[in-house]
Amino acid sequence: MTLTPWAPALARAIAPCPVETDPEILSAFSRDQAPLAPAGTASALVRARSVADVVGTLRFADAGRIPVVTRAAGTGLAGGANASDGCILLSVAGLNQILRIDPATRTAVVEPGVLNGVLAAEVAAQGLYYAPDPASRNISTIGGNIATNAGGACCLKYGVTGDHVAALKVALPDGTILRTGSLAAKNVAGLDLTRLLVGSEGTLGVIVEATVRLLRAPRPASTLLAFFETLDSAAEAIVAMDAGADLSLLEVMDRTTVAAVEAMTHMDLDTTAAALILVQSDAADARETIAACAELAHQHRAGHVLQTDDPAEGQLLLAARRAALPALERLGATLLDDVAVPQPALPEMIRRIERIADQQGLVIGTFGHAGDGNLHPTIVFQPSDPASRVRAFAAFDAILRAGVELGGTISGEHGIGSLKRDFLGLMLDPAERALLGRIKAAFDPHGILNPGKAL
Repeated sequence: MTLTPWAPALARAIAPCPVETDPEILSAFSRDQAPLAPAGTASALVRARSVADVVGTLRFADAGRIPVVTRAAGTGLAGGANASDGCILLSVAGLNQILRIDPATRTAVVEPGVLNGVLAAEVAAQGLYYAPDPASRNISTIGGNIATNAGGACCLKYGVTGDHVAALKVALPDGTILRTGSLAAKNVAGLDLTRLLVGSEGTLGVIVEATVRLLRAPRPASTLLAFFETLDSAAEAIVAMDAGADLSLLEVMDRTTVAAVEAMTHMDLDTTAAALILVQSDAADARETIAACAELAHQHRAGHVLQTDDPAEGQLLLAARRAALPALERLGATLLDDVAVPQPALPEMIRRIERIADQQGLVIGTFGHAGDGNLHPTIVFQPSDPASRVRAFAAFDAILRAGVELGGTISGEHGIGSLKRDFLGLMLDPAERALLGRIKAAFDPHGILNPGKAL
């Protein structure tokens, strides 16, 4: 094994923090969950266990102009944590302590490696609620959620991760510790660096601590499940329901996805329907709200409609939506897209995805957060067939372009990473990209943080 020349010096600089150079270990940590996103070959892996480990690694890397890619659980879906050639992979998964939960200010102070689901459970035991709920919440970290500004089903009512970040402690490339934000409900002192860092995908600094806002525990939710004969009728029902009701969740799955979920779970789902929608409300009048949504479903030609006020039954129904991606992955390799359009454009976006699937001769299962227009068309292809891979990328390209044409965005919640960087020109004009470059340079003058990603 050829040792990276500077690895011993790095190990001495941050001792006793573990530094790995074994190629097999580096390979295992060099990708997130986007298998087709570009990735390079890392030179070392630092398993940070303290803020001092992070600062020492960054100072060493900045002095030697060595790229640094920060990662934690590696659950990202856009290649944002994929290795760059010759980089140091800086794992902050070991910084995994909940430092403080404060019911008085309804905030929690956490290290970046804390799992979302762990934090949610801890605060729930105190009658509080951490709202951001990406589908990966049981395996994804708060730091990663902040770095990508992760969403989830909660976004319809409670917003994305960034809406719940009060303050950050960040290590800059030269080792400077930057503190942003405030516990106060209002704060307009200076530029909003917290918001700038949220969603920056590790290109501006390394999050070493986050103060997140908590809510009072929501009321028990009422739930509706409805099957529709056509995608158009389902999409029209979605728009109608959201326009007139206080909803906390509004999800959709197309026929392809429903069939895949049924094949995996045997939940007795209606695989003849064109679409399934799931609706929840935790409003004071949740029962009446869901009853009104059921009536709207019938008005829009829904077939089977089921509603429940039992939270446990509601969670069982939501299990179908959570199984969407694992079920589609059983059909072949997947290329997961993440487009968001204005809600009224949902029917046309879904129609375009269907046409793209037909044109490319591919299976594309569409599911997502219909309440905020965020869809996840999942392209299924055969990785051993070069022609199938080409068609998959062609479909991916066409879906992104369709979303932008309909007034939407190329990423609603997964980020840009290395997977979508070539598509940024669809969203940002040259002046915007030049400005982003100058902002990046202000934080990271030597360009060592996550090069080739996000910007």
